[in-house]
Amino acid sequence: MAPSMDERFREASRRCEQAGQQHLLRFWEALDATERNALLDDIDRIDFRPIPDLIERFILRKPAHDHGSRIDPAIVDRRNESGASQAAALGRELIAAGKVAALVVAGGQGTRLGHDGPKGCLPVAPVTGKPLFQLFAEQIAAAGSRGGRALYWYIMTSPANDAATRAYFRERNFFGLDPADVLFFEQGVMPAFGFDGKILLEQRHRVALSPDGHGGTLLAMVHSGALADMARRGIEHLSYFQVDNPLVRCIDPLFVGLHAERGCDISCKVTPKANDHERVGNVVVADGRVSVIEYSDLPESLATARNADGSRRFDASNPAIHLLSRRFIENLTADPARFALPWHRAEKKVPFVDLESGRRVEPSTPNAIKLEAFIFDALPLSRTTPMLLEIDRAEEFSPVKNATGVDSLATARRDMVRRAARWLEAAGVQVPRGGDGDPSVPIEISASAAMDAGELLARRDELARIRFDGPVLIG
Repeated sequence: MAPSMDERFREASRRCEQAGQQHLLRFWEALDATERNALLDDIDRIDFRPIPDLIERFILRKPAHDHGSRIDPAIVDRRNESGASQAAALGRELIAAGKVAALVVAGGQGTRLGHDGPKGCLPVAPVTGKPLFQLFAEQIAAAGSRGGRALYWYIMTSPANDAATRAYFRERNFFGLDPADVLFFEQGVMPAFGFDGKILLEQRHRVALSPDGHGGTLLAMVHSGALADMARRGIEHLSYFQVDNPLVRCIDPLFVGLHAERGCDISCKVTPKANDHERVGNVVVADGRVSVIEYSDLPESLATARNADGSRRFDASNPAIHLLSRRFIENLTADPARFALPWHRAEKKVPFVDLESGRRVEPSTPNAIKLEAFIFDALPLSRTTPMLLEIDRAEEFSPVKNATGVDSLATARRDMVRRAARWLEAAGVQVPRGGDGDPSVPIEISASAAMDAGELLARRDELARIRFDGPVLIG
């Protein structure tokens, strides 16, 4: 039987009082039943156990960012180095044995892109208009088909888009996947704190909450039961990627094989930087530990440093594509009240309710602190040296982050077409190109047809009959 309103109120009061946050219930008597339920729901979303410690460590003081006394370039593997074929074979074995699952971080909305709904529902494919979720689903289905068994897919949503994401999958019949093989779980939230350590109320009946960062994925897996589900299914490795990258290889046998061959806790794909000051995380070795330094924190002397041959010395950027061992995640989250990943502090302007007057205030200057965890901060916590696999950006990374310009829907579609054209040309097909060098018509290759350029070679005779008098779909 569900607890009554009074029972929920008493439990909320107890939890708030233990964390020194009794003010969250300040306006209880003035709320109607609907508002009271909303407030209690918000309080239920907060893990109050670490709150006093977080206030002491991150709110009342500004922890220094210490990236170490010595920063060296990262040592990376390249896709075509010796041993790659054996590693890829091992990866295929693990995939076929059901030891690998996919995880997409999909809590974002498409608002900035002019899309009303979860970002994963954004139509992105250049010919069919397939949404991001469908592109990933077809890849996962194809990888499972090649391995002779269905693969599992974990999808992290957010409180803002969880219901809409689940409904979208039901409407689309899970894009042909078995619903039992797709598990949704919600990202956690963190409250916004005033500079005095008090959690802010956004409205009298709503707590000021925001997502806890992509590092919070690990905690959400614990709280939702997703991590326990992986253990029950015998999953040992998790292929992590973010929802905004239509070029991503959701399940990459070589990446899996190299990761497993070396017994890594966590591995990371890296790509050469577009320029010295590209707004990406820099993968480096800090005091002997693989780490990521954000572009804003990398000293100018390192950002512009050059090797003897003139190449960029610090050139490994982080496209947010990882492999994590399940046991490593279990170790990092063994004590959810004392999460292993560090929290990052950011001062923000957050609308809040004044506790004396009950009026909502729109601040003109930063008045609050938000805390986020980042998944890449697991790299230096690894017990083994993370494997770093260098990828070709043109093949695997073209995120949709902006409405126009760099990293937009237009550039992602352009890059999907360019990649498809390269694959066809590698298979001996002559692709007509315009004056700018780009293919003269849109081209799209579905995952069921090919997962990479090599897989197209077996269809050489069929491809020779392609006509480029309009959009080309190879399915």
